[in-house]
Amino acid sequence: MRIATSTVSLTVDDVVASKRFFTEHLGYQETAATEDFASLAREDAAVDIVLLRRGIEILPADQRDQRASGLILAFTLAEGLDAEEKRLRAEGVEITMPLREEPWGERLFQVTDPNGVIVQFVEWATPAEG
Repeated sequence: MRIATSTVSLTVDDVVASKRFFTEHLGYQETAATEDFASLAREDAAVDIVLLRRGIEILPADQRDQRASGLILAFTLAEGLDAEEKRLRAEGVEITMPLREEPWGERLFQVTDPNGVIVQFVEWATPAEG
């Protein structure tokens, strides 16, 4: 198996709201869309995103009424975590988990899109000794 790209598919109530969030604040571009579906991509290594309206009939019956929940869409940044947090805050995006550093060297913060999709930004720092 040779994987060419990775895509996460998220079932949401309001495709347009999530599409707007990911394109306006996170640098995604729309590659295809209807009011029930959107395909989003970036030019870097970020995972592609497909947004599907909850209840859409293309989904198997047992998946149609599920929502994207219980997952964190995490993006690891090479640098600039503090600047991204400040930029998003300045754009009016609510920071739903403030910037913090874990003892093992992970620095992170989270935002949440209008449909409850949690997006986490991570940068690795050198962990403190001890």
